[in-house]
This record gives sequence, C-alpha cells and structure tokens, in this order.
Amino acid sequence: MTFFMFSLTGSSMRLKMMARKQRKSMQKRMPILFLRCNRLGLRRRALRHLLRLMGRGIGLRKRKTSGEEPREEKRVLPMALEAWKFHKGLNGTVMKLMACFALFAWRHGPITVTTIFGASNHCLPCGHLYGMSCINKWLQQRRNAGKCPQCNRKCSLKDVRKIFASRIVAADEESQKRIQSLEATCASLEKKNTNWCRKEVEWKKREAALQLEVRELTERTNYLEHLLEDSKRKPGLANLDCNFQEHSCGLKFSGQVSTCSFILEKDLPVDGARLIDVDASNQVVLVARRQSGFGGTHVLTKISLMSPHESEDMTLPYCNNAVKDLHISPAARNLVLFSSLGKKLAILSMESNHIILDYDLPYAAWSCSWDQNNSHHVYAGLKNGLFMVFDMRQTVGPLKTFQGLTSNPVHTIHSLSSTSTLSNDVRSVLSASAYGVCRWTLDALEEGPFLVPETNQGVCTSLAYCSSRGEIVASYRPKVGTSSETAYTQLSPAPSHTAGHRVEGCHVAFKKERNFQFSKLGSGYANIDTIRLPKSAIIDFQDCSSMFVSGDSVMGELTLHELTSFRSVQRLKVHKHPVRDVKYSYGLGRGLLSCISDDILQLFITEG
Repeated sequence: MTFFMFSLTGSSMRLKMMARKQRKSMQKRMPILFLRCNRLGLRRRALRHLLRLMGRGIGLRKRKTSGEEPREEKRVLPMALEAWKFHKGLNGTVMKLMACFALFAWRHGPITVTTIFGASNHCLPCGHLYGMSCINKWLQQRRNAGKCPQCNRKCSLKDVRKIFASRIVAADEESQKRIQSLEATCASLEKKNTNWCRKEVEWKKREAALQLEVRELTERTNYLEHLLEDSKRKPGLANLDCNFQEHSCGLKFSGQVSTCSFILEKDLPVDGARLIDVDASNQVVLVARRQSGFGGTHVLTKISLMSPHESEDMTLPYCNNAVKDLHISPAARNLVLFSSLGKKLAILSMESNHIILDYDLPYAAWSCSWDQNNSHHVYAGLKNGLFMVFDMRQTVGPLKTFQGLTSNPVHTIHSLSSTSTLSNDVRSVLSASAYGVCRWTLDALEEGPFLVPETNQGVCTSLAYCSSRGEIVASYRPKVGTSSETAYTQLSPAPSHTAGHRVEGCHVAFKKERNFQFSKLGSGYANIDTIRLPKSAIIDFQDCSSMFVSGDSVMGELTLHELTSFRSVQRLKVHKHPVRDVKYSYGLGRGLLSCISDDILQLFITEG
C-alpha cells in the first residue's frame, strides 16, 4: 500500500475568498486548512478545490474529453470531508493526513485514487508507484501521451516494473496499550472466576457430606426414639435383662465380665472385595474379589500380613463366576475351598496358585465348609436347598446328596467337632437357610435334616459358630406379613421396621449339649439389613467370656456383644458400609478381627 503525506507549513493561510462568518465556520469544521504552508499557490488551489467539493457535494462528475463520449468518474474521496461528520473523535494528525490526501487527489485525478486503493503496486520508469490497472487507464488517454502524472516523464507499458511489498499497518499505540490493559483485566477476572468455581465445587461437596451426616443422625435419632417407644409399650422388654441374667447364672463362661477389646492395626485398599478368610498362624489373608472395569474377572488375592502392600492375584476360570463362600483348610493351610455361582465347588492350592480339584454341581453353590474331623471331606449347600457331601479322594461326584427341609438356598454351613460320647464315624453338620437352622447327622441311622428347636424365629440371615466352646448365634429378620405378636418369642419382643432397607431383628444364642443337641442361651435386638445376608462371627477369648461380632446397618459400625446377654461391649468404626464379611482368628499370641467392605480391608487386633 502506498501512502502520500504532505506538510502544510509556512505563514498562516488567509481566506479572502470567503466571508468572515464562512471563514469561521470553515476554520471550526476543518482547522487543518489554517495550518502554515510553504507554497502560497498550493494553499490557494487546495482551498479552491475543497470549496468545490463542499459546494458540489460527494457524488459523480461528468467529464468530456476530445473525441470521447461523456463518461462518469468517481469523485475524489468522500472520506476526506465526511470524516468530520462521522469521525469527530479522531486526533488532529489523522485529520491533517486526510485533508492533505483530499488535496492531492483533487490535483492528480483518478489515477491517485486507484493507486491508494489498488490491489497491487507497480513502478514506472521514473520510480513513481501506481496500480497496474491505473497505469493502463492513464496511458490510454490521448492527452496524457504516455507521461507520468507526477513528473511528466515519458513511459510505456513495457517499461513498467512489478513491485511486491509487504502490507504496512499503522498501529495506534494508545489503542494497543488500552487493549493490553483490557486483556490483562479479562485474564485476571477469568482467574478469579476459576478460583470461585473451584471453591463452589468444594463447598457443594462439603454441603453434600454435611447433609448426609444430618440424614444419618436423623435416622439414628428416629431409630432410638422408636426403640424407646417400643420399650415403654412392651413390658416384656423391661424384664429382658433380668431374664438373661437368671438364665445365664449357672453358665460356665457367662459369669465373667469381658475386659478384652480391639484396636485398629491397619487399613488395606482392596478393590471389589466380597469375601475373606484369614490364616493367622501363617499371617495370610485371602480375599475373593472382582477386578474393576466392565466384565472384570474374579480373582483370589493373597495378602501377607508381614508385607501387606505386596499381594498376589490368582485368576479364576471364567466359568466359575462370582465366589459365594471361601474357607482355608484347618488341616492343610495351603488349600482353599470355595463355592461359586458358576455351579462349581473347587479346591485351590496357594502354593501353585492353581485349582487342583473341582466338582460340577447341578445348581449354583451358595456355601461350603471343610469337615472338622476328616480332612478329606467337604460340604456344599446349593441354591435349591440341596446339601451335598464330597470326598476329595473320589473326584467323580458327590459322596452323598440330601434334600433340605425347604428349597431355600443354603447360605451357611458349619461342621461341628465330634465329642467323646459319639463314635468318630458319626459327623454332625449345621446348615442355615431362610427357613432356619438344620442339623445333619451323617453316617448315623437317622441322618436328618433336623430343625434345631427355637431357630424358626423369622428369616434366618446368618449363622456363627465357635468350635472351641460349642456356641452358635443365629440372626433373624421378620418374615414378610408376619405380625409383631408372633414374629418372635416372648423373650425377644416383636421387631419393627426402621427407615431405609433396615429392620429391627434379633440375635439368638445356643449352646451345644451332648448328642449334638442345642439349648437356647438368650437373645437380643439387632439392626438387620432387609436385602443383604450379613456376616457375623463368635470371638473366643481365653481369659474372657466369648463375644459375638456383627455389623450394625444403622450405626455403620462393628458391634461386639457379650454372650449371652448381648450387652454391647465395644463399637468399631468402619470406613464404608455395608460390611461384606467379618472373620476372627487367633495366632501368634493375639486375636485378629478382619472386616472388609467394597474396597477397604480393616484389621483389628486385641489390645494389650
């Protein structure tokens, strides 16, 4: 782009051709004309041409040339005069340049206008720059006779030289500074907005956590108020502790007051955990879990308590599906028995990390157990209520198959230790389903099943067994449609529903007597989940009375109860709810209580 600039310096221009009033108006509207200029003739011609422009207006003029028809040419630059009307905010320098440009354009005609606004520049032999279309138009006119419009030097089209130059941009420093200032302000505001958005997200998370805490506290308050109302309405509850005390005075272990407690030793992250079993003597924890992600595979993870952050995964075959029950062999600590929904009962070696024996089952297996008296025998409880006995030396199929009292799934199996009163060939097994607790006497004249008396208290959800003391605890929730007067015995007042998926159930304790008979010790209230089958365990303290541990679905904690009064002794806080599984084991001179949720394994040890 080519620019033409002029300097109007010299003595002050006197406008004798204009009246005083017009001169003042012109001086006010176009003060650029009153600056000093060196050449008087140039000043006068500029004034004369600008006055003609103002008088005729911005438009088209007709010009005749000899031998040509009248034609229309563009009048010179409306921007020079219209700038005062539409661009009053421009500074004096810009206005001066625009007025000078109008003067020069009027003198030199359309070639100058085309030069200024042409798309490309070309150089005449004399060195002056114009657009190519402008040069062609100028040289074709007869009166020009191939001369430069500025120096009148002769030229022709073949003498024109093309010039390629970069575009020149005139930057306004004040505007640039203002733009930079505005950009800095915008950046600062965006940064502040980002900070406020991040704080807003944090505040919303905190608000959600506080609301959740308020809901939990409200639910706990409602539960306690409801429990208080039940205790006032039912006189049997007031005499519950007295009945427990009278019933347990003659027991060998219930007269002692428990002084043992647990403390949290460590938390271990375990993704997708469902079941656990612990070998305290070898300091090994075995976790059945499902790996994260869509279609995650089922694995058994072996964790050493000596170096808990190092684990080893044993991938299960795809056909096994989810593991429902898991037990480490009490005789051979390197063998693991597990049942799965893939209709499999399998035995895995933790030395080779491979399945060494598996059985195909007609239905999905919900539970399994090792025999306490014979290391070759294992048991499985199926989804349709079948109870099956297997001998590891016979790999073809089950040794015996029994039909349960109902077709409800057998969710728990415990092998009872033999006593001196019976032959070692007679084995007794307890199984639990929703119907109640059943006893099986294998290799006897009458093998069963026999319903343990007073165990049909509702829907049986879990069964815990302590082999060293011969104590069992069954947990119940009310049956659907069962009235509150007939749901439980007089010793255990009727349950009532609480908020959410939790109901008020009960725990019932029994003790094994001679000939594998059971006598009831007592019962107590419990918060039972209406959907899941909770896990529980009995803790045998050598110097203390035994304890029963279970997950409290309302409080979100592990509750330790003293048997057989079910008095709450200690509450252990769990990080996540619900509790998937809980196991107790004793080894290396201390007790180890393991609790697992979806992704956290908590290990509690005995204090002292």
